[in-house]
Amino acid sequence: MKKILLIGTGGTIASVESEQGLTPGLSPEEMVGRLEFRFQCDVDCIVSLNLDSTNIYPNHWVKLATMIHDYYDNYDGFVITHGTDTMAYTAAALDSMLMHLDKPVVLTGSQIPMTLVDSDGEQNLMDAVHYAADGLAGVYIVFNSRVIKGTRAMKMRTKSKHAFESVNYPYVAYVDNTRITYHSKPLDAERGRRLELETRLCTDVFVLKLYPGINREIFRFISTNYKGVIIECFGSGGIPFYEVDLAEEVKALIDAGVVVVLTTQCLEEGIDIDLYEVGRKIDRNQVVISQDLNTEALLAKLMIYLGKYVNMQEVIDNIHLDIEKESDDSLFSCDISL
Repeated sequence: MKKILLIGTGGTIASVESEQGLTPGLSPEEMVGRLEFRFQCDVDCIVSLNLDSTNIYPNHWVKLATMIHDYYDNYDGFVITHGTDTMAYTAAALDSMLMHLDKPVVLTGSQIPMTLVDSDGEQNLMDAVHYAADGLAGVYIVFNSRVIKGTRAMKMRTKSKHAFESVNYPYVAYVDNTRITYHSKPLDAERGRRLELETRLCTDVFVLKLYPGINREIFRFISTNYKGVIIECFGSGGIPFYEVDLAEEVKALIDAGVVVVLTTQCLEEGIDIDLYEVGRKIDRNQVVISQDLNTEALLAKLMIYLGKYVNMQEVIDNIHLDIEKESDDSLFSCDISL
């Protein structure tokens, strides 16, 4: 029998009603005990956190990654119950922190607490355990019967049970009770290589969404307070230069030693700064071009590489290599209507 470790962190799936609103209260053992379904594997339970995921920070990513690393040889797969609001950030972070994974690490949760009628928690938990026992190696989110690659997930809906979408990447698989049907298969894990844990994080990262009328002073604030910035540009990568020249502000950030990552505010189809004049004002060799990765994945990668390397160019080069690997792994774009 396969052995799975279920790690509880709180979230809606574990929440109970209180005078202050829904708050985490169920233990992993209690969640498993509510299931009438018998798993075709052994499930051990452990508590890591007991938080609404809004309160989860990068130091909690380190705790989770370290826990998986410490228990790695004792289990065939791992399930993390997690709140939905920051689940995509945690999944992306674990994907970069747990290098050379040869086992599944699955995050799941629910939109309705397990303690309430019509909860989606039981089904999501059962699906997650099944995938952790028999799925592909890597980090995934299993939610509403869909399996999503950890670096491609985004929460799109605040209440609906189909909360997550796979952005610019097909769903990996669908889970129907104990049956797993694959839609696409990411690159195989690096067989034979020992799991490596990377926990050096630099959280001096700013995420800046451009908007018409933005004050250029924010760029100067970033240059003196942060080591990296993700700029969500307009459209295919547009940065204003008429009347208010923000392209010059981006160049000033680079000169100040800030690692600049350029992405788009559009969810699908990625960035192409060479398409329009408003993109070509930036030297692509001095910045990181996100291609079609979402901000959740970019944030985790930037924090990890800023923590790992001191030299600005080393950070840029290694994120570029990481993004190229992600893009090579993308077979075709996901239809968000699925």
